[in-house]
Amino acid sequence: MMAKKAPNPIDKHVGSRVRMRRMMLSMSQEKLGNSLGLTFQQVQKYEKGTNRVGASRLVQIADVLKVPITSLFAGVDRHATKDTKSPQELLADTAALKLLKGFGDISDRSLRSALVHLVTHIAQKGR
Repeated sequence: MMAKKAPNPIDKHVGSRVRMRRMMLSMSQEKLGNSLGLTFQQVQKYEKGTNRVGASRLVQIADVLKVPITSLFAGVDRHATKDTKSPQELLADTAALKLLKGFGDISDRSLRSALVHLVTHIAQKGR
């Protein structure tokens, strides 16, 4: 049996930028897909980096999302490892967004500091 090929980090990055912008516009995957003549499943695959987005489709996506095409490549790190997540990828992650919103609601500086310390400690243990 052949091993499944991992998505290219740049495809993942571009997909996360598409997802982030789509979410900023409160647009569903279905609505974006309809605007492009695609299913929401295809949009999902683009956003995950599972499927590559062709140049003409990237132009269409940028038009629908009302951004310059270059913004979809902003922050690309061609030397990043597969394990490294960019801030844009994190902002496209629903759980990370919830965590960030919750963190913003904590007004006590010592609690915020303790939370940062806890998350940092957990992340180091997981490596």
